[in-house]
Amino acid sequence: MQAIYLNPLTDFGFKKLFGEEPNKDLLISFLNTLLPAHHQVSELTYTKNEYQGISAADRKVIFDLNCLSPSGERFIVELQRVKQIYFKDRSLFYSTFAIQEQAKRGDWNYKLAAVYTIGILDFLMDDHEQDVLYHAQLKDQHNRLFYDKLNFIYLVLPRFNLQPHELVTLQDKWLFAFKHLHELESIPSELQEAIFQRLFAIAQVAQLPAEERQVYENSLKDYRDFMSAQDTAHLEGYQEGELVGIEKGKQMGLEEGKQMGLEEGKRETARRLLAKGMSVELVAELVGLSLKAVQALV
Repeated sequence: MQAIYLNPLTDFGFKKLFGEEPNKDLLISFLNTLLPAHHQVSELTYTKNEYQGISAADRKVIFDLNCLSPSGERFIVELQRVKQIYFKDRSLFYSTFAIQEQAKRGDWNYKLAAVYTIGILDFLMDDHEQDVLYHAQLKDQHNRLFYDKLNFIYLVLPRFNLQPHELVTLQDKWLFAFKHLHELESIPSELQEAIFQRLFAIAQVAQLPAEERQVYENSLKDYRDFMSAQDTAHLEGYQEGELVGIEKGKQMGLEEGKQMGLEEGKRETARRLLAKGMSVELVAELVGLSLKAVQALV
């Protein structure tokens, strides 16, 4: 059955709804539900989202959205569908570009504007945590705030499970829209604010020009194929790994066998992801194996 509204977790859907100049009121409304009172924004400018490394040979970094407020605050907004073992490292690395670009020629006292790196995650960041929203800053050994201008905000969508009648805050409603927009047939009565009327009007698939409609269909197919491949590889890999572990566990003891099963599951998952064309580096991050271990499977 054809969906009525765009899926905001696809590349096209996310950029269409939040990355185009006429629609930036949607992004501003969403961001303000995450930002502290002293950094609420009424205007944003989209800036370059591609950065070259220090040298020409360095790898390029491309953000989904990169924005600047009139008072200088930087906002990096990233949609992330893939779990990576170094995800926090990646977020920190990305934030350095928004910091370094503030350097000024000549005399400069190093005063910086705030940087917010915001991740909308379609995966569980830390399995032992239960929070939907994380807001991390630098603190000292006594848990006192050391620096409030470097902020990391993560929204873990798989943990957001509120139903429409349970939505209270504007943030609740935005998270619900991110997770369920593409499943809806009409605007829920709980989302009747003007900003959501705008969201649903822009998100109608039927009103897209033919060329954009095709781009969206391709983006949606890529999203579905990727999620399906990831789920299948993990399921089949861990099933086969578990069988291997059980068999070897008979000889080595239950606990050792269980651990071996997990390791074998990772290797089998890696083999299947490699077979689907994923890079060695990405597979290593996804399954939690070393680069050397994954290379040995090629």
